[in-house]
Amino acid sequence: MTVSVEQVKKLRAATGAGILDCRKALEEAGGDFDKAVEILRKKGAAKAAKKAGREAKEGIIDVYSHGGGRIGVMVELNCETDFVARTEEFRHLAHEIALQIAAMSPRYVSEEDVPEEVLEKEREIARERARAQGKPEHVLDRIVEGMINKFLDEVVLLRQTYIRDDSKTIRDLITEAIAKIGENIVVRRFVRWEVGGEETD
Repeated sequence: MTVSVEQVKKLRAATGAGILDCRKALEEAGGDFDKAVEILRKKGAAKAAKKAGREAKEGIIDVYSHGGGRIGVMVELNCETDFVARTEEFRHLAHEIALQIAAMSPRYVSEEDVPEEVLEKEREIARERARAQGKPEHVLDRIVEGMINKFLDEVVLLRQTYIRDDSKTIRDLITEAIAKIGENIVVRRFVRWEVGGEETD
């Protein structure tokens, strides 16, 4: 069963699940959209598209260039109303998030975006490393879990420590803005380019 890019995009937009999870679900469902959504729900890969029933469909795209044009970032930050999207506070938040992405090179917006196969590979590496260090078998699971959490703190934007204040994460920064502004705020997506490097999104 060949799955088109458009089908994957549509499923991702509807569920918020990772690209690979969406592709697998569509293949498993034989291209049936509703069945694919159900598969993702059962696997726990689908996340809520709305927060407290409130959709964030307005917003802005912030573009940031760093290091004399050696690093470029584009981030889409969404809110509920066009009014909020035009405020200085909201634009400043988008810019701060773009700076964070430039400096810390996250690979995913949230934990839900990290493909299961990536986590599985990291678990294998962590387990082998712990065994090589002579750690006893009965503590391996706890060690692996700790290493996975550390990995997620590095590669997931919302879990990263905010570069301007190490007492908070990017999720905390956004939560504070939601409380202040009174609207749901969502980092929809981002892309980071580096001269001579690979694109990350």
